[in-house]
Amino acid sequence: MASHIKIKKAEGTWSVRAGGAVLGETNAALEMQEGDYPPVIYFPREDIAMAFFDSSDATSNCPHKGDANYFTVVTKSRTIENAAWSYENPKPEVAEIKGHLAFYPMDEIAVERI
Repeated sequence: MASHIKIKKAEGTWSVRAGGAVLGETNAALEMQEGDYPPVIYFPREDIAMAFFDSSDATSNCPHKGDANYFTVVTKSRTIENAAWSYENPKPEVAEIKGHLAFYPMDEIAVERI
């Protein structure tokens, strides 16, 4: 793993909400610390209500993690473009984030420890 990336089990129970809907809740979240950036919580996909998500055409590449695919969150009250991302085939150094989703910090999405 790149020396500036640390991944550990996120302690406690975590939830993610948008537009009044609970998108997911888990006791198995991962916390990624990458350099000086704020930590990012990665939710196992099996603990996310994927019915709220549409695949986006957006992609990005991180030299340390690989190619990211993005998802738009669709709730009854709103649509939030490219609000979540996933590394479908992450680099071996960060393989544990495969099958997980992370969310951009924004007013419309609440990721919190409960």
